[in-house]
Amino acid sequence: MKKILLSTLIAAASFVTLIGQAHAGTTLDAIKKNGFIKCGISDGLPGFSSKDDKGNITGLDVDVCRAIAAAVFGDATKVKYTPLTAKERFTALQSGEVDILSRNTTWTSSRDGGMGMIFAGVNYYDGIGFLTHKKAGLKSAKELDGATVCLQAGTDTELNVADYFKANKMSFTPVTFDRSSDSAKALESGRCDTLSSDQSQLYALRQSLGKPDDYVVLPEVISKEPLGPVVRRGDEDWLEIVRWSLFAMLNAEEMGVTSKNVDAMAANPTTPDMSNLLGKTGKYGEDLKLPNDFVVKIVKQVGNYGESFDRNVGEGSPLKIARGQNALWNKGGIQYAPPVR
Repeated sequence: MKKILLSTLIAAASFVTLIGQAHAGTTLDAIKKNGFIKCGISDGLPGFSSKDDKGNITGLDVDVCRAIAAAVFGDATKVKYTPLTAKERFTALQSGEVDILSRNTTWTSSRDGGMGMIFAGVNYYDGIGFLTHKKAGLKSAKELDGATVCLQAGTDTELNVADYFKANKMSFTPVTFDRSSDSAKALESGRCDTLSSDQSQLYALRQSLGKPDDYVVLPEVISKEPLGPVVRRGDEDWLEIVRWSLFAMLNAEEMGVTSKNVDAMAANPTTPDMSNLLGKTGKYGEDLKLPNDFVVKIVKQVGNYGESFDRNVGEGSPLKIARGQNALWNKGGIQYAPPVR
């Protein structure tokens, strides 16, 4: 009986392995056949994914998809963008409507382990905060007892805010909206006392208000919100391409490789690590089923992580968000990428 049971278990394990192997690579194959990447983005969040005054879709999250397109096709424009609300995003990924979700989505255990998805990395470390009227004169979120709080439906902000108020023995009345822009309008109209979301989103939404200077982001950060790109489980080839496209941008910044000097650096790398990163030595791109110079193409067309951050949400943008914890690990932050080796 034990031998029969053991044989059955071995056969079942072999079957699962074969199924996994059969599915590996199917997303990448479909992407190459289509000739573009289907990228799920937010339904409009300045600095992360929104249309500029020329109608181009830009942002920190958008640049992740552009980097992947540069790696796969050698052309950062080979992307089809699908705006998604927080409620729509996971269904769109699970159903195959999009190949990747890159829209300010928090990495959590339930999402990573129980929803058929896997996070490829973190492109922005964030935390939930509160945006409120300056005229209210509030100095701390702990003064929000009894407040009406605007929230976006389908996000973990709802749970985090409830936990925060409960932990501080305060009460609140939630008002939920499907779209972040609607929650901002509700705050502006006076329907809510405060708006709660990721701090990055609060700074972006404040810019969309008629009089941004009339509003203030309170100092408390009440949660950990590591935001990053998400793909479906079961296709390791695609996962690794997404992961290492993001890591390429981080490593390039650490080594001082920019969109302006990347060609010169690729021709004459100054360190062995740079030589590996830019495809001068080794076959590290080929290991990922990419051209060996895929990092050169990413940096040349999209920039390194620091360039992308500054252009979209940092000092070179209207948001002017400080790097803070999104600075590199050797510059006082926690952004960090494994080496190409």
